[in-house]
Amino acid sequence: MCIGVAYFGRRFSSPFWSSLGSNFAKVRQDPNVRAVILCSNTRAFTAGLDLKEDSLSLVGADSARSGLLLREHVLEFQAAISKIEDCERPVIVAIHGVCYGLGIDIIAACDIRLCDSKAQFSIKEVDAGIAADIGTLQRLPKKTGNDSLLRELALTARSFGPQEACELGLIAQRHVVEGGKEALMSKALQLAQQIASKSPIATLGTKHLLNYSTDHTVNEGLNYTALWSANALQATDVQDAIQAVVSAKNPKPTNFKRLGKL
Repeated sequence: MCIGVAYFGRRFSSPFWSSLGSNFAKVRQDPNVRAVILCSNTRAFTAGLDLKEDSLSLVGADSARSGLLLREHVLEFQAAISKIEDCERPVIVAIHGVCYGLGIDIIAACDIRLCDSKAQFSIKEVDAGIAADIGTLQRLPKKTGNDSLLRELALTARSFGPQEACELGLIAQRHVVEGGKEALMSKALQLAQQIASKSPIATLGTKHLLNYSTDHTVNEGLNYTALWSANALQATDVQDAIQAVVSAKNPKPTNFKRLGKL
């Protein structure tokens, strides 16, 4: 089994976020990868988008043409970040230091969010004169459980720490890690290894069905799951997993077959 680790720098420019999306698309095609850890290789997770970048001031010959160019730019940006959510491998994000603006868009697209005990978050876009437009305002209402707090944070852009992130539902209390970046990465790797030891058919299906259920009714989800399971239950993974459990008091981990290319 293989765990992918994706690193990035402090601020995001167009080449950076574009490559992030393409790399997650490649992960989807790699049959060896069973889980992904997303993290930063700098002193902070990310301070957000590079506000000095030329692409933020795209200008056309007139307002209509300028609007079309800007719309296309935003759609490309959204699609790149959505590649994280669309990646059929579970994605664990490890957050240390500051996570501002685009950082919130990114972590909202991840499956499991871990942070160090000193992390700071901010939905920063209103301070730049815009509404968050790359996924925060679309994903967090569905993934968090405190609408009033979410609206306050999005409208004021104030910074908040792990305690409020837990209150919001952005981070689970058990996923706040003491001990700095090294302890955070150790926890992320431990969790990724645990997930990667499971059947890749089961983990892929679990993520896919959870994502499907986000935008569908319970009955639609149940009907779709029945179709999904009709195929998935034919995998040798099911028999291998059951056999490992019933064959011994202390069953050994099952060495599940890798996925084929999707």
